[in-house]
Amino acid sequence: MSVPSKVSVLIVGGGPVGLTMSALLSGHGVDHLLVEARPKTSGHPKARGVSARSMEIFRRMGLEDRIREAGLPASQVFFYRGRDLVDPDFVRTGLAHGPLEDEEEHTPSPGLICSQDVLEPILLRHAQDLAGPRVRFGMRMLSLADDGHGVTATVEDTATGDRHSVRADWAVGCDGAAGTVRTGAGIAMEGPTGLGRYLSVRFEAPLGEVVADRASASYFLTVPGRGGFMAVDNDRHWIYQHPLDPEAEQRPDLSDHAELARLIRTAAGVADLDVTVRSTMTWRMDARLAAAYRSSRVLLAGDAAHSIPPAGGHGMNTGIGDADNLAWKLAAVVAGHAGDALLDSYGAERRPVARQVLDISTDNARNRTGYRIDDELLLTAGYRSTAVVTGTGTDGRAALDPTGLHPECAPGRRAPHVRLVGGPPGVTSTLDLVGPGFTLLTRTDSPEWRQEADAVRAATGIPVAARALDDGARREAVPGQWAGLRGTAEADGAVLVRPDGHVAWVAPGSSRTALATTLRRILSAG
Repeated sequence: MSVPSKVSVLIVGGGPVGLTMSALLSGHGVDHLLVEARPKTSGHPKARGVSARSMEIFRRMGLEDRIREAGLPASQVFFYRGRDLVDPDFVRTGLAHGPLEDEEEHTPSPGLICSQDVLEPILLRHAQDLAGPRVRFGMRMLSLADDGHGVTATVEDTATGDRHSVRADWAVGCDGAAGTVRTGAGIAMEGPTGLGRYLSVRFEAPLGEVVADRASASYFLTVPGRGGFMAVDNDRHWIYQHPLDPEAEQRPDLSDHAELARLIRTAAGVADLDVTVRSTMTWRMDARLAAAYRSSRVLLAGDAAHSIPPAGGHGMNTGIGDADNLAWKLAAVVAGHAGDALLDSYGAERRPVARQVLDISTDNARNRTGYRIDDELLLTAGYRSTAVVTGTGTDGRAALDPTGLHPECAPGRRAPHVRLVGGPPGVTSTLDLVGPGFTLLTRTDSPEWRQEADAVRAATGIPVAARALDDGARREAVPGQWAGLRGTAEADGAVLVRPDGHVAWVAPGSSRTALATTLRRILSAG
């Protein structure tokens, strides 16, 4: 297969973030190349929690059902704490079954546990279905030069040694915390390293029968236990996380499977457990943030931009949110609808989110026995940048709200979920009406907004369409809910939602003729 010599975007790294970026760019029609040095997807579970916000993104991509089928059942999403896996005094908390009867439903796509070794093949298959040979595993980047007008990369086929030169308008580093794109761009990382060191062992053992009455997603061991277990299938496939003593001169011999099996038996509290070690890795817990998310023609996403402690399960999910934010902006710039300055809004919006996630996750890591998994934390993300039209009453709230989600149609906030009924299959939420371009949401069908959107799209090429919650067949499950969230008393108003599902503008009906001007302002198009 030939390697293209010229593409619009070069993605370096094929983990969950890079693969999501590739699929989203394909959805926007952007010509790109993804290179990943590994010959295949991860064989180790690594990240496992897929949050509600990530599932909403995957829902928009058409992947929600496939990922949900591959994950743990919702009935097993508990968090266990005990001295070992057979402790009679265990505590189990954190059932994730969605809202109770008297609680408001915040999302159509609650999070789940789907380990990275299962998730990555799903994302890879989808990315390859869309971009074919432009998604290349076994292809590593050797060098990257940015001349201010684009980047020139040298990539090498790891199987043959063949080298190729690739010219791209933009490069996105999704190559992880130890990747070379960030260092090559001269972007520093800030924050502490070595908050903890761990041995991670993937193994097989018949533990399903042991935990049958306490099945959970994660099993935290309390003193005198050490480390914890993560369920892959809550039957035979498991991960054991063993904390390493930073003062110890000797580390466990990763090739000594008998000693590793002994560690697992001791931690599990089952002396005769039949253990087969499948793979091992060691990792270091850091809490670091890139000083910038963009340098000229190079942008960072995922672990290349932030190393987030895994306590809370927000690291991979923050990276998936990065990809969702950046993909549509790159697409707008490549299509000529936006100025380069739009890409500065990416760091302005996403870096404060990562900063707060880092703080929350670091606190969780220091209080391992007390924190809870907050599936909806990333739903609360709010942006302030040139890509959002805010009024004079813009609040000074933090990027995230750890107290919980308070749905509203406020500029910068995620457009709220409202349950819809009566429409075609697959359209059961306001979120299903959003994208792939800009979306003008109205409560009822509005010929005036539709005509304005059509005129702007025809005149400028900017993808924008008007869609109604109530179109004669489809309607709100709870009448009046959208009006209560919209924040304006004008029945003929609209909410302009960006391709990433965040509100860009709350528009009164009298401002229809300002749509073109507003879009140009959001897109930094002058």
